[in-house]
Amino acid sequence: MTRYFRLREDRTAVTADLDASHRWGLPGVRCHTCGTTWASSGHQYPAVDLSPLPERHAFEKPRTEPFPEFARLRELVRPLLPPDAALPPGTLFGPLDGNATGRFGPLTSQGEILWVARKDALDQLQTAGVRGLVGCPTALRFRQKSPPELLELQLEAHGRLHPDCLPPDLQPPCETCGRVYFRLPDDPVLDAASLPRELDLFRVGNYATMIVATDRFMEAAKRLEPSGVTFRELPVR
Repeated sequence: MTRYFRLREDRTAVTADLDASHRWGLPGVRCHTCGTTWASSGHQYPAVDLSPLPERHAFEKPRTEPFPEFARLRELVRPLLPPDAALPPGTLFGPLDGNATGRFGPLTSQGEILWVARKDALDQLQTAGVRGLVGCPTALRFRQKSPPELLELQLEAHGRLHPDCLPPDLQPPCETCGRVYFRLPDDPVLDAASLPRELDLFRVGNYATMIVATDRFMEAAKRLEPSGVTFRELPVR
């Protein structure tokens, strides 16, 4: 039986720093229905290249837009993504671009929202049979000589938190922009029926900043010591 764990940064092992952002992104939205101005975190597609789009410059500057303009831009990029890809306001695309300093271990996070892997570590994880890992080239700049080859892991949103751990008064999604807001429960529970069976590392579909690993990933990562990650087992219902 598969066990599931929340992936967290091991701060005692962190010696590296990333000051970087993705090259393109959807704007935030000002919704005329719910009256909220917002953008999401955790929806990142570093493998998606927007450079062929004639309107690519419209995705370069972070900003907010009224919903009709956001929706127009979203439809321009939708054909470049998997059919079931979530594309909320603030979704990011393209390589991680910026500065990298310090010594990088096998796995390193930026605010626990994104993770980069050294090329040799990713190769070891894949050789160990970890499924569904997609490593994407970065545009990071280093000051040191002979920097490591770092790849960003494209982690897509799958599965959901179980309704039992969500607030009982949770409001339904906005009918226009789809916004749903709640804080991550202190004791999150995964919805067993929603979990992907073919992936060993993924984001939670209704809380995309939360990254979940299977026991297969955990055991392989522990062989990379010091891996730079910690694991907290999650109940499944």
